[in-house]
Amino acid sequence: MASAAEQLAANLNFGAFGKATELKKRIWFTLGALIVYRLGTYIPLPGINLAALAQAFDQQQSGILGLFNMFAGGAVGRMAIFALGIMPYISASIIVQLMTSIVPSLEALKKEGEAGRKKINQYTRYGTVLLAIVQAYGIAVSLESSSNIVMDPGPMFKLSATITLVGGTMFLMWLGEQITSRGIGNGISLIIFSGIVAGLPRALAGTLELGRQGALATPIIIGMLVVAVIVIAFIVFVERAQRRLLIQYPKRQVGNRLFQGESSHLPLKLNTSGVIPPIFASSLLLVPATLSGFTGQGGSGILQTITTLLGHGQPLYMLLYAALIVFFAFFYTAIVFNPTDTADNLKKHGGFIPGYRPGERTAQYIDYVLTRITVLGAIYLVLVCLLPEFLISATGVPFYFGGTSLLIVVSVTMDTVAQVQGHLLAHQYEGLVKKAKLRGKKR
Repeated sequence: MASAAEQLAANLNFGAFGKATELKKRIWFTLGALIVYRLGTYIPLPGINLAALAQAFDQQQSGILGLFNMFAGGAVGRMAIFALGIMPYISASIIVQLMTSIVPSLEALKKEGEAGRKKINQYTRYGTVLLAIVQAYGIAVSLESSSNIVMDPGPMFKLSATITLVGGTMFLMWLGEQITSRGIGNGISLIIFSGIVAGLPRALAGTLELGRQGALATPIIIGMLVVAVIVIAFIVFVERAQRRLLIQYPKRQVGNRLFQGESSHLPLKLNTSGVIPPIFASSLLLVPATLSGFTGQGGSGILQTITTLLGHGQPLYMLLYAALIVFFAFFYTAIVFNPTDTADNLKKHGGFIPGYRPGERTAQYIDYVLTRITVLGAIYLVLVCLLPEFLISATGVPFYFGGTSLLIVVSVTMDTVAQVQGHLLAHQYEGLVKKAKLRGKKR
């Protein structure tokens, strides 16, 4: 028999959605914030020759620059005020989380609860400012080294471009935090999501145009679309997959009442780290391209060679991308899930896993199971992110059909829909409570 929560979830409909005033406010706020972000991607930096920029970008968008442009929602191709996007914040988060595992003082802050989390977030913001300044200055120098892109090159252009780009990144960071607290879904993920989705229609139209011109065979286009649908279905299946550990609770007596032993489950997601590993890996692979911007076109030959080898579709890029995904899959899982804390909480509440002593033995078993499923999750991420990349390199289909973009779009959509369902379910419970109170008054 279905539980009360499952029955309520089955009865969720548009009528319930229309009555959920708080949820509608959150959705409208999220849509408004994303519209503001999209408008900002069309406001160019001052002093830029847009025609020369478009010509230069068309020659380089197939490389790592295309990846940067995808995460920035097309702002790089237009050199908009949001050209840096949210990537400096993600890079700063990587550094701070790494330091949290190494530096004892930061690890102690992490265990302080909400107060410690606020301090760590503040350190992340400081790191975002520093990284944004470095990357913005690199972009300004790179623009000046290209012919005819900057109308009036000089120190003033570098200063104005750096300030504008850093301000755009900080605004996006603030906007993402506002979406998370006052809207629906994770703000940072939704900003990246909206940038990718905004480019999908143009990429699809470009693919169909290549088919019309005969540059791509029709079977190849149909095959790529079928592969995209299969990858999406595979992502949905794996993201919902769980390994459930049986938890038993013994009989207990509270006062004069005797409660029977209960059984429950500890759900472990197959992909605990979510979309974080591909995003982190992509952001780290952007570092050589950023450093190359400082030297311009006539810079160090070694750095230029590294940037070329790390171009989109290159073997070294694929190898490093896969290695970084595996590393961050294990690293982020270790951060968000602590088997020792979970075992201690089970012991405090009287729960245990059959066949294993509460405490250290339970923690070891949970860690063993978590490691095994994380291996599967890492393999899944590598397959999803790299298999379409090989097909793209072989067929020349536009970059937006990459596995990373599909993974981000599907995962963020699932998380956002789950939050919407959670708000609707809470609204249903509130309605039941209000009805019960009214009936009580009448009686």
